[in-house]
Amino acid sequence: MKYVDEFRDRSVAEKLAAEIARQAAGENSYHFMEFCGGHTHAIFRYGVQDLMPANVHFVHGPGCPVCVLPVRRLDDAVELAERHGAILCSYGDMMRVPGTNRRSLIKAKAEGADIRMVYSTMDALKIARDNPQRQVVFFAIGFETTTPPTAVAVLQAQKEGLKNFSVFCNHVLTPAAIGHILDSEDFAPGGPARIDGFLGPSHVSAVIGSKPYEAAAAHYRKPVVICGFEPLDVMQSVLMLIRQIKEQRFEVENEYTRVVTRDGNLKAQALVAEVLELRPSFEWRGLGSVADSALRLRDKYSFFDAEKRFEISAKTSRETKSCECPAILRGVKKPTDCKLFGTVCTPDNPMGSCMVSSEGACAAYWTYGRFRNPDRAKEAILA
Repeated sequence: MKYVDEFRDRSVAEKLAAEIARQAAGENSYHFMEFCGGHTHAIFRYGVQDLMPANVHFVHGPGCPVCVLPVRRLDDAVELAERHGAILCSYGDMMRVPGTNRRSLIKAKAEGADIRMVYSTMDALKIARDNPQRQVVFFAIGFETTTPPTAVAVLQAQKEGLKNFSVFCNHVLTPAAIGHILDSEDFAPGGPARIDGFLGPSHVSAVIGSKPYEAAAAHYRKPVVICGFEPLDVMQSVLMLIRQIKEQRFEVENEYTRVVTRDGNLKAQALVAEVLELRPSFEWRGLGSVADSALRLRDKYSFFDAEKRFEISAKTSRETKSCECPAILRGVKKPTDCKLFGTVCTPDNPMGSCMVSSEGACAAYWTYGRFRNPDRAKEAILA
């Protein structure tokens, strides 16, 4: 198949649904974590869950880099703009995420901080060129997908001799998070939640390839299928996971072959390795401290490291009271388990990052109204 509409074909979806039901028939139940927030939105947008048999369940994972950024790091970003007077450049999704006392970047901007939304690292570099008397900080977030542009920005700033540009680096890594989740008490035998396999990240894997998940799949005996974002991608990946489990195979398979390879983008990987290195540990919202799960600038590029250029104060940061976003990101609760969801917490008045981000689970539930119409007819799916 070559075109998007082919991956939304109703007749193919019905055939896949029938085959999934046939393969899943029996007493066993299947719980698959879709790690990527883009998969969560695809599942709800196209009603994929409604096409699954009753014993196949989706578990929403921490696959949204905006959502998993801890409140402390957001508070630090606000401090860079307010206390140090830097021009803080951020991607749009971060602007409305509530920090301590629900103070977001956009609220700080309204109170006078110079915080600007950018679409790329190149925008941040241009702002640094245009404001040579001001310090400009790029608020770098994202999984492996967005690490190459950050590396490019640092190398370009060095080439141009931009002395007023730095990066506040918050890039996090998916393979380490998968292992951390499976090691947690939540998913231990007898724990409150269960995972039988993973729908592996797509855009991330386009950069790092499918190979980095192989060790975890074998060690934890949990199959991983790299999955595209269209409804037929998700359904085919579910079928592949069920077949692996039935055959007692615990491997990494690639459904998204039109984009992902086993080795990934080697040029992008080399670029990232030149500029960035592993942090020994990093805090994730909902997961706590995760070893070897994030990146920072190498010492040779420390001049462009905002954490070394500016003194950031110690502070006490707090989640919004009663917000279940951390538990949702761990996969142990759903948005509808949160008493704030759909009441005081809406897209117009978000209490947590899961409602703000375009990849957040709460945003998916709200946008596609799944909590409002739990019994919608299958005939409406993919219509």
